[in-house]
Amino acid sequence: MPHSGSCLCGQTKVSVKSTHEDQIICHCDDCKLTSGSAFSTNILPKQADVEITGAVKQYDSKAASGNTVSRLFCGNCGYAVAHKSVVFGDAMAVQTGALSGFAKLPVSTELFTKSRWTGIAPTAGAAQAWTMPGTEPPKV
Repeated sequence: MPHSGSCLCGQTKVSVKSTHEDQIICHCDDCKLTSGSAFSTNILPKQADVEITGAVKQYDSKAASGNTVSRLFCGNCGYAVAHKSVVFGDAMAVQTGALSGFAKLPVSTELFTKSRWTGIAPTAGAAQAWTMPGTEPPKV
């Protein structure tokens, strides 16, 4: 089932043609800043499956890895719609806050757990990645 939604003001719309049965939580500092919360919730569809229309603006920044991250947001209300990076290959991270049905879908993975707020417990059953998948916490 495709997913769709819009920003707070309704001027920016997002549609994802592919289906997703789970979502990803990211605790990185940038996702916290763009979500205005402790983390962001995302899916990683192929860019070709995503259509974003309306008052879209883009902000490019450098991630801790040195890669450029292009964040797409509504130019009117500021809702963070999605972000792209070479790390995702031909996919992009679409934030699920505005997509219908995602409140009931499970979380399969948590990223950047090194930056998780102490009052937030790990999601039961979700894979835990210190930064990006395949990385481990430093040995002490």
